[in-house]
This record gives sequence, structure tokens and C-alpha cells, in this order.
Amino acid sequence: MALVRDGEGFFCPQDAAVFPGLAHRPPSGYRRSAMTQPTRPSRSLIRCTGRAIGDFRMIREGDRLLLGLSGGKDSLTLLHLLLYFQARAPVRFELGAVTIDPQTGLTDKRALIPYLDDLKVPYHYVSEPILERAEKHLDNHSYCAFCSRMRRGLIYRTAREHGYTAIALGQHLDDLAESFLMSAFNGGRLKTMKAHYRIESGDLRVIRPLVYARERQIQDFAHAAALPIQDENCPTRYGTPTQRPRMKALLAREEADNPHLFKSLVRTLMPLMSVGLDDVPQADEADAPGAANPTEAVVSWKP
Repeated sequence: MALVRDGEGFFCPQDAAVFPGLAHRPPSGYRRSAMTQPTRPSRSLIRCTGRAIGDFRMIREGDRLLLGLSGGKDSLTLLHLLLYFQARAPVRFELGAVTIDPQTGLTDKRALIPYLDDLKVPYHYVSEPILERAEKHLDNHSYCAFCSRMRRGLIYRTAREHGYTAIALGQHLDDLAESFLMSAFNGGRLKTMKAHYRIESGDLRVIRPLVYARERQIQDFAHAAALPIQDENCPTRYGTPTQRPRMKALLAREEADNPHLFKSLVRTLMPLMSVGLDDVPQADEADAPGAANPTEAVVSWKP
């Protein structure tokens, strides 16, 4: 059963009264023609995700994971990977998902409610007027940072209210490489997103199981599995981000000349991904994702 939060309370989505007009305008993007079943990801995705979970000790016995589900290809792919491992992992863990709706009016991600219901994944749909608050208090240049902070805070709140121990996010290796270049070029620091860390308050952990996965692997799976990908609901009047696409294009050009680019980048990023963690592999112990003989750091996490 999905729980939908609108303002201050949680409501059952079957009650159309909590969504004016829902009975007349059902969510688009997903049609329940038959009961949806978890889709087995590709072996390469299973292998690199399992390695990341093992290398960075992401999932522990009894964990309750809350997946940040935007409805994009990355988070939907991670959903099916976590369901795969939940059925086969050497440790027991629970899985739920949360979507933050900033009320932009551009997309209706309630289409994910029946999809998660079919998969029997506890689902929290949190609707908050982030856009309205941004328009009242901020200029256009700060909207992205404001929205990110608000979304993160709402995910943390949902996790705490429902007893989750860790939050799973869907950033992949391409994202980490782009963030590394953006930080080096524009911030003067060697920094990227961490694979596994505890938030400042100490009560929640954040994990990124896709840190060894390439975006093209995820794209291929999402297409083959016909995942119900939802459009991004960021208002276009705030402009399209330009830095990340430039870094993506730069990496693509370099990889065309150097097919082993991301193998080198994994070694470069390993110390930055594992900042603050003990008992994780050193840079010279890490193989490239999808290598012929991947590191068997935690054998029980193999597919």
C-alpha cells in the first residue's frame, strides 16, 4: 500500500477525494495490463552493483532501505536491482521507496503508485510546494540548490518517520566522474559523491549501489525492461543546467580516444568515494567495472 503525503498528512491514494480531479484524470505513464513482476537486471549490472555493495559494505543485516525514486531510469533500475538482491542476498533487509513531488505541475508522478503497489514495495509519495516556496524566497540562480536541499530533507524526514536505517540513491559512475571534473574545474577541489556515508546527524546512512555502473548499462536495461520512466519535473524557466552536459561531452570525447578511461577513473575516484569509511578497498585493489576478472571482495554478494 502506498502512502501519499500532501502537506501535513499521509493518505491512501485509493481515496480520490484527497486528490481533486484524480477520478477524472488518472495518472499517465503506467498502464496496469497485468501484475508487474520484478525484472531480472543484466548480469553485468548485477555484478558491478553487487561488487559495490560488498566493497563499500553498504547493506547490513536487518537494514531497512529507503530508495529515493525520482522515476528516472537510474532509480527505477536500482529498484529492480535491490529487489533482485533482496531475494538472494546473504543478509536480510527491507526495501521501501519515496518520491518527492515539488508540485511544479509539469508531470504527474503518481503513475508510479500502482507500479510500486504491483511490486509490493512500500511506497511514500511526498508532495510539498517546493516550487512555490522557491518563487517566494529565492532568485532563479539558487533554485536548483534550494530544491536539492528540500528534497534531501524530505527524504530524511520520511526515513525517520518510518524507521528506515539507510537511504539508497541512484547515481552511477558517469555521474561521479562528471561531479569530479566539475569540482576540480570550478571548485578547485578533488571531490565527488561518496559511495557510502553517515549523515551529519548520525542517525541515517546514504548508499549509492550504482557507483561502479555505467550509464549506458542502465539505459540498456531500462529500455529492454520497458521501465515506466517519468519525465523530470524541473521547471524549464529556471534554465537547463550546462556544466554537467559539458563534462559528459568531454568524457565522451576522451573515452572515444581512450577506451580504458573509466577504468582509470575508478582508481582515481576510489579514495574520494570512500572518504570516512573504514575497511574499504584501496585504489590499487579496485578493478574496472565489468572487467574480465572482477574483484571478489565479498564472495557472497556475487550474482
